[in-house]
Amino acid sequence: MNNCTNEGRPCTPNSSISCTVTSCAHHCKDVDRCGLTSIQVGTHEANPAMDQCTDCQSFKKYR
Repeated sequence: MNNCTNEGRPCTPNSSISCTVTSCAHHCKDVDRCGLTSIQVGTHEANPAMDQCTDCQSFKKYR
């Protein structure tokens, strides 16, 4: 399987990080996995109470 990020660089899917955000530069296009070894999760709310209040702060927009 030839897994690449959307930017065309080699990508080793991290089996611990599932991801369906194909517009992210770290997304492995052949599988719904992230190519990073770890991610940073944060929030844009003062007191997050729902999953919609959290963000993957490792997200990088694909071109």
